Amino acid sequence: MGGITTDLRTGLAFCTRLPVAAPEDADLAQASWTFPLIGALVGALGALAYWLAAQLGLGAFLASVLALAAAALVTGALHEDGLADTADGFGGGTTKTRKLDIMRDSSIGTYGVLALIVAVLLKAGALTALAEPSLVAWALVAAHAGARAILPAFMRMVPRARADGLAASAGAPPQGSAAIAAGLGMVALVLCLGLAAALVAALLLAVSSVLMARLAIKQIGGQTGDVLGAVEQTGEVLILLAAAALL
Repeated sequence: MGGITTDLRTGLAFCTRLPVAAPEDADLAQASWTFPLIGALVGALGALAYWLAAQLGLGAFLASVLALAAAALVTGALHEDGLADTADGFGGGTTKTRKLDIMRDSSIGTYGVLALIVAVLLKAGALTALAEPSLVAWALVAAHAGARAILPAFMRMVPRARADGLAASAGAPPQGSAAIAAGLGMVALVLCLGLAAALVAALLLAVSSVLMARLAIKQIGGQTGDVLGAVEQTGEVLILLAAAALL
């Protein structure tokens, strides 16, 4: 139980802005199995924001935007920042070194802005299509849990692009952590979306992860923390689109 508590505190301290201090013996790679659990919590808080907005009569679109804003507030827009940096680096750099330099730069460029706009609009549009607060709640939990569930396997299988930074310091998660995360993510998808939609969402996640891995290796030689954020955001979008189409 002590190890589980340590892993949960580590995951919460890294993945959210909640007032949880990381333990002294924090091991992010080992704790990566908690990512889908933390994602489920983030999705539930987003669902709560949607429900409150719906109770105030704000309508599905405004409620959807507020739900996304609440989730970003809880996480400190960690993954959104990764998506924007990845888009800027891959789109604006001409060499591997230049791409990595752009990704490390804290400023945001045109590619990053457009990537964020498209991602937010797709997610808000999917939630608006669902409209019913209960369906939105299940979809948000599934999206946040499922998208984070693939990250440990991605971290384990894709080489790191640089010797320093978040991905390098975290290291490769143990096989057990990656397997548990994937299992928890699949359970979340099935429970929230039903078997048919869960299988579609899982297939989309698998395909997008392979494509993102190939793209990252081609562009910069592997993965970074920003690439992981882009993988997570892509996963969220795909799961929400699957939910909007099939629920």
